[in-house]
Amino acid sequence: MKNISNTPCPIARSLNCVGDTWSLLILRDALAGLTRFDQFRKSLGIAPTMLTRRLATLTEEGLLEKHLYSERPPREEYVLTIAGQDFLPILVMIGAWGRKYRSMGGVTQLIDDESGQEIKPIVVDAVTGATIGTRAMHLVIPERPTTSSTSQINNQ
Repeated sequence: MKNISNTPCPIARSLNCVGDTWSLLILRDALAGLTRFDQFRKSLGIAPTMLTRRLATLTEEGLLEKHLYSERPPREEYVLTIAGQDFLPILVMIGAWGRKYRSMGGVTQLIDDESGQEIKPIVVDAVTGATIGTRAMHLVIPERPTTSSTSQINNQ
């Protein structure tokens, strides 16, 4: 498989470190407060070797960090970094998409504790205040030694 970690596309770079199902679910559980190996394993039903690899990758990529919570026997927990905490809105948007397009049968809901209402997330441009997808936009691809180009994104 092609190494996409150095591509100019931030989506490709991001998916390179968190793009598999297990990693996303580990982040979901970490954002819900789980920190220990056994908690992740029980919640996800994942094989220990797979969980070990995914936790190592998320740690190497800077989304989780290990903290010693017991010296005898030595035990570590996995705590979200700022980068890991910043992943919450992405998971919320993935969940909203899933509720809209993959909700055959009952699915979990994200409820606002203060209002008691289901959260209906949107993505807003901090500069213009416009909801993403309501205005034309385009990608600007960084210049390479021999080429430069842009790609138009069409809104539906």
